[in-house]
Amino acid sequence: MKTVLDRFLEYCSMDTTSDEESTSYPSTPNQLALGKRLAEELIQLGLSEVEQDQYGYVTATIPATAGEGGKVLGLVAHMDTSAAVSGANIKPRIVDYQGGDIPLDGAGGYVLSVEQFPQLEECVGKHLVVTDGSTLLGADDKAGVAEIVTLAQRLMAPDAPPHGKIRVAFTPDEEVGSGTKYFDVKKFGADVAYTVDGGPLGEVEYENFNAATAMVTIQGRNIHPGAAKDKMINAAAVACEFQGLLPHNQQPAFTEGYQGFYHLVSIRGNIEGCVMKYALREHDAQKFQGQKDWLAAVAAQLNTRWGEGTVQVDIKDSYFNMRQVMENHMYLIDRACAAFRSQGVEPMIQPVRGGTDGARLSYAGLPCPNLSTGGYNFHSRFEFIPVESMETMVDVLWDLVYRFVEEK
Repeated sequence: MKTVLDRFLEYCSMDTTSDEESTSYPSTPNQLALGKRLAEELIQLGLSEVEQDQYGYVTATIPATAGEGGKVLGLVAHMDTSAAVSGANIKPRIVDYQGGDIPLDGAGGYVLSVEQFPQLEECVGKHLVVTDGSTLLGADDKAGVAEIVTLAQRLMAPDAPPHGKIRVAFTPDEEVGSGTKYFDVKKFGADVAYTVDGGPLGEVEYENFNAATAMVTIQGRNIHPGAAKDKMINAAAVACEFQGLLPHNQQPAFTEGYQGFYHLVSIRGNIEGCVMKYALREHDAQKFQGQKDWLAAVAAQLNTRWGEGTVQVDIKDSYFNMRQVMENHMYLIDRACAAFRSQGVEPMIQPVRGGTDGARLSYAGLPCPNLSTGGYNFHSRFEFIPVESMETMVDVLWDLVYRFVEEK
């Protein structure tokens, strides 16, 4: 039988990078290819109601053992990987880690160092899956996918103890904020769910950022610099002013925990015009509104200086903090914590410093906190995951399933 490591390495071999600029759904065709592969595997394992729909969502049912009822539990993970670092031609290797730095084998001479990544000290004695330094690894979220499929394999075994009905879903395009765009919660049919999409082993998350995207458009005026006095509006220079008027210490590089940020994602332009893209993130709804108000105030200040209409800010909300929903379903957190403790892992309840499919699903009527996969340094060439953590996560999910059995 395949192990969770076997599956993880197999799924990582497929490039499923999503594309924020794409107009198709899913945004890249290889996500459909992985989904087809997963659907075939789930059929082979004996799951029922296996389907890959027109949008690429893969759903399936682990049938209830005869006589078992209770809430229908859902387990969700996403198939795509971030475009922050290449996800093509991933060359993972397994390191029997006994401490110290790990040289990565790519041409860039990258090193996974203890000084830069002290989390390595938590992993001494484990077997780490690492990259060669030229790509990310893909544990976000192919580790979650592998863990759920391996759990399904165990639950479909003839000697598995009685359990209730479990629904499984693998989603595309989570990394570009569209993982649940066409997700049919009613058709999925779960009462509650968990995403398996977190980091180091033991994470339990039921809070996430409120999120919005702000597009700042600056209209300039180009005049020969020799005759530019009182005539030129240098849009690129105004863009620098705009950035300089934002709170310097509220950037991702200076924040942690519940601290929000203004993240300048991209900037392009010249003297005549410039476009800046910001990600706004805050856990607190009032502070979130404050970020929007600050951007509007900065635009107004610059328009006073350079002329009305020079700076325009357009803000679009992306998702909201699922805590508001989850506070009515805290037993899901209690059960997850108990499942981790049953495997000797002390749970770490913390906010998600990012988004999760579970946030949108929760607001759509499916309470859905997030659990760890076991991985570290997602979205980077320094990504790694201990094999033992993936194996433990399968055991945690197994225990969690049976915490729903007695609930009628």
